[in-house]
Amino acid sequence: MPSSQPWCRPLVLASAIVLCLTGCSGSEGDPPATTSPTATPSTSGATSSGSTTPSPSTSSTIPAGSPSDVATGLEVPWSIAFLPDGDALVTLRDRAEVLRVTPTGEKSSLGTINGVDAGGEGGLLGIAVSPTFASDQTVHLYFTARDDNRIVRTTLGADGFTSMTPVLSGIPKAGNHNGGRIAWGPDGFLYVGTGDAAQPDRAQSETSLGGKILRITADGAPAAGNPFNGSPVWSLGHRNVQGLAWGKDGTMFASEFGQNTWDELNVIVPGKNYGWPEVEGIENREGFVAPIAQWSTSDSSPSGIAVGADGAVYMAALRGESLWRINVAGNRRQGEPIRLLENKFGRIRDVVSAPDKTLWMLSNNTFRGEPRDGDDRIIRVPIG
Repeated sequence: MPSSQPWCRPLVLASAIVLCLTGCSGSEGDPPATTSPTATPSTSGATSSGSTTPSPSTSSTIPAGSPSDVATGLEVPWSIAFLPDGDALVTLRDRAEVLRVTPTGEKSSLGTINGVDAGGEGGLLGIAVSPTFASDQTVHLYFTARDDNRIVRTTLGADGFTSMTPVLSGIPKAGNHNGGRIAWGPDGFLYVGTGDAAQPDRAQSETSLGGKILRITADGAPAAGNPFNGSPVWSLGHRNVQGLAWGKDGTMFASEFGQNTWDELNVIVPGKNYGWPEVEGIENREGFVAPIAQWSTSDSSPSGIAVGADGAVYMAALRGESLWRINVAGNRRQGEPIRLLENKFGRIRDVVSAPDKTLWMLSNNTFRGEPRDGDDRIIRVPIG
């Protein structure tokens, strides 16, 4: 059952949430108030070392083959999560709809979700398939409601989703800095990326769910071993976490929107403070963890991330209209980030590692972009 702690107010609903089956700068890629040249830290460490170095290298190709469309004609897609059979679930943010997409591109609607408020950067956002889906058929969704962002749990049966059970509510919402990414960690707990919802002081408050990475059970309770007793907070000092992924060795990575100057790729350590709003990018200030890579906001505006079969971190870029590859060894960056597919598909919202070891990307040109024929689309990207 949902916790009754102050940071997790029980949801009061006039009626149960059910499924209705039917066939500022630095935010989401808006131009920032100021621009800065691209720079990245050195590879000397994940926490405090790092200085400005030459611009990242650029490449327009992927080593192992050419990208190709999986599916087209999607309206504001936001997140992808794979089922054990190889099909993918895709959220459509503004339509509050979940699609099922096969590896050959066949699309079917699983319905729309009641109670979703798609204003600003809100709507139906993250989706996560249970690591034990074969036995429990459980799916979690993150969406923006009238008063907050919340996470609900449902099951996927032969006829679609069952009713929605709220598990975590009270995540601050706003037109910008809304977070929304959810992902199962290798430890079997659900991780949640939230934004400061346009109030930076929330990021430094241990009692607010805004500007955090959270770690919870499938029922929404704080996970065992969390660094702050009785709290779902895993790390704090974040502005707007948009991507979560893990290396094979368990290293956790998160992408984060900056304000006007630096976007970040961070290595996440439980209980650590990532600096916002006191720090943006690499300042190496005592008490704060520095990112392992940073980009000017015009080159990135990062969203989803994935660790590929080759062990590199791949990061979707909205305003930067690229896929960035960051080679890593454990919690340390190796060399300069490499820019891939620049301007080829426009804004990129999400990237995930597929069962066949390719990457699947979501374009995001039907929101704040310039739609091309067939947009928005899922693109399959072979990697070496």
